[in-house]
Amino acid sequence: MTPFPSARLTVLTTTLALAWGAAQAQSPELRSSLADQREVAVTIYNDNLALVKDMRRLQLPAGAVGLAFRDVSAKMRPETALLRSVSAPAGLSVWEQNFDFDLLTPQKLLEKYVGQPVQVVRTNPSNGQDTAESATVLAANGGVVLKIGQRIETGMPGRIVFGDVPANLRDRPTLVMSLDNATTAAQDLELSYLTAGLGWKADYVVELSAKEDKLDISGWVTLTNTSGASYRNAKLQLVAGDVNQVQPELQARGRPVMMAAAPAMKTAVAEESLFEYHLYTLARPTTVLENQTKQVALLSGNGVTARRELLLRGSDYYYQSSYGELGQKIKVSAFLEFDNTEAARLGMPLPKGVVRVYKKDSAGNAQFIGEDRIDHTPKNETVRLKLGNAFDVTADKKQTDFKKLSGTSKYNTVVESAYEIVLKNAKKEAVTVTVQEPVPGDWQIVSASHPSTKGASNTAVWKLAVPAQGSTTLTYRTLVRY
Repeated sequence: MTPFPSARLTVLTTTLALAWGAAQAQSPELRSSLADQREVAVTIYNDNLALVKDMRRLQLPAGAVGLAFRDVSAKMRPETALLRSVSAPAGLSVWEQNFDFDLLTPQKLLEKYVGQPVQVVRTNPSNGQDTAESATVLAANGGVVLKIGQRIETGMPGRIVFGDVPANLRDRPTLVMSLDNATTAAQDLELSYLTAGLGWKADYVVELSAKEDKLDISGWVTLTNTSGASYRNAKLQLVAGDVNQVQPELQARGRPVMMAAAPAMKTAVAEESLFEYHLYTLARPTTVLENQTKQVALLSGNGVTARRELLLRGSDYYYQSSYGELGQKIKVSAFLEFDNTEAARLGMPLPKGVVRVYKKDSAGNAQFIGEDRIDHTPKNETVRLKLGNAFDVTADKKQTDFKKLSGTSKYNTVVESAYEIVLKNAKKEAVTVTVQEPVPGDWQIVSASHPSTKGASNTAVWKLAVPAQGSTTLTYRTLVRY
């Protein structure tokens, strides 16, 4: 029977592959190390992910070639590896690739030689003479088991001499590729792949002015490399954003679009938008060594407009029943806000990280006053940091009245209740405290000693001035319909 065209194609492909494999098996393996590297570019994402582009200048023989691409990341995702010839793209094909990350150690060497012959060398302690015996490695799990002649020995009876290093056991992580090459001229080969073991995070240092209305901010990028490879003089880029990963693949998206840098601040990197993320490019190449943590300047801004807020936030549970005392010496939270805008002398997308805030004391020494974590913050958004709780500003709160006006069930009830909040200030200067009360249901403020605003559909807000070493009392009555 005459084969169908698809069947003929399969037979032809299989025949060519077998013929090529036989030719490749007879050719020596060529090795490429960092000495061949022309340049390397690394793009690091937030979530333990990086894209590596390793460019090397190699001269390959024509025909079937076995290439061992050494010094790649030990945490490479091999399914993402792509080798291409930059100088002769049509002349190079990759037929097969194997990622050898089983690194050479004495234990690994023993495991690879299970069932294989070795030599056991013993030294006579009296005369220092060496004697050798042939042995077979029977097991290497949790110790070594050897067959020497007609006896079985465990442990290490002497030095074990191996004939060679197995082909799939490497001293460095290596991507082994079977190539079909059309030219003998030197060419630039680029290997790109995704890898784990590379990560970065942003850290910020803020110094608050004496009047607490201005701040200076410095941003740093902390790089960590545990990938098992070093990247020397790398073109480094950082991607800020929540990139979705479909295991084990990552879908690359979008093209970069340039954005103007904020003129009111200094940056050590160039920033641009990339799809729904932001890309930061370091101005100069940098070296990231294996098992190294490195810090690189990201940005700096001076005289950024800032605001301090003291906040007392309540709860909604005590609007539904009678409670009486609600707390004594309740701590008031301290917040610091600043606008990430050009008008406020900032205006740059800020990667997520930890912001640490300092303020100088009367002697001019900078003291740590709190820290908070921020998420990715776009330009023209407000950064709000919780620095801690105020020491000298506290509150006493109680429910002064509660009565059910109508209703017999939880969802058909009208309740009226009254409250008293006494704000106390032990400082030598007056402060302003924001009081936020989340009120449930359909509600209204029936009466209050101070005017309020509606911060949200369920929140009443008061801005209360508290005199130095004094107190301010807020009383109010609510009507809630459930």
